Amino acid sequence: MALFGLGKTKNVLLGKISRAIAGKSTVDESTLDNLEEALIGSDVGVDTAVNLVEAVERSVKENKYLSQAELQDLISNTLIDRLKSKSFGPAPLSDSKPHVILVVGVNGVGKTTTIGKLSNFYKNQDKKVILGAADTFRAAAVDQLKIWSSRVGVDIVEKGMNTDPAAVAYAAVEYGKSENSDLVIVDTAGRLHNKINLMNELSKIKRVMEKIIPDAPHEILLVLDASTGQNALNQAKQFSKVTKVTGLILTKMDGTAKGGIALAISDQLNLPVRFLGIGEGQNDLVPFNPESFIKALLE
Repeated sequence: MALFGLGKTKNVLLGKISRAIAGKSTVDESTLDNLEEALIGSDVGVDTAVNLVEAVERSVKENKYLSQAELQDLISNTLIDRLKSKSFGPAPLSDSKPHVILVVGVNGVGKTTTIGKLSNFYKNQDKKVILGAADTFRAAAVDQLKIWSSRVGVDIVEKGMNTDPAAVAYAAVEYGKSENSDLVIVDTAGRLHNKINLMNELSKIKRVMEKIIPDAPHEILLVLDASTGQNALNQAKQFSKVTKVTGLILTKMDGTAKGGIALAISDQLNLPVRFLGIGEGQNDLVPFNPESFIKALLE
């Protein structure tokens, strides 16, 4: 369980499930209502919660009573079935080098820190990584990424603050190709409140990257703060309108009781969760495995 930093979410969810069926000899309407409320309260999402409760309802038609352990198994198996057809965890790297990852997300979600951890994850797999500091508008974003590049021991391409993000992205991909690096990971500004400018900026970055590598970026990863619960889901919907998001990274899993949002976003937006951020250390970014995650949450 510690692997996913799910202590708070687990305690809240299991506590509510336990209270929902405490002292019950049968699973009645009020039990189902309480169960649905418990699931929604853990931010697994309304649609997911309703589907789970319907699965429980079908099961109790055959067996009037479910123990807490049986209920947890039923919820766990139903969730796993819903997600088993989708891909999760790190995407395969492209055949042509470098594999280019564009990282997006609003300010405050831990985007730049996540990029540092992501570079560390791939470096630990003996991959050569280049960072591109294209968030040139947020104060200290470039300096923050330079600190991470030094800490992890990877190269960085930067042109300082208030420069053209597309020029930085172009230079990073160009350098990555010349150095035969495995990955180029590019930071971007997080200004979702001005969608037109953000869309134009991301489109421009994509166009200049394509001049060097025609299918770049190979991935657009959206970083979300799990502790914001449903707000993270709304951000994911908004960013998906602005650019073609291909995967998600959820941060601050260790500090929230709303870890179920990982399942809600996967289920509702059909977007794979690639990694979870579970702490401040450079190794505190773990690949997402839905089956292990669900078992950690419910067992």
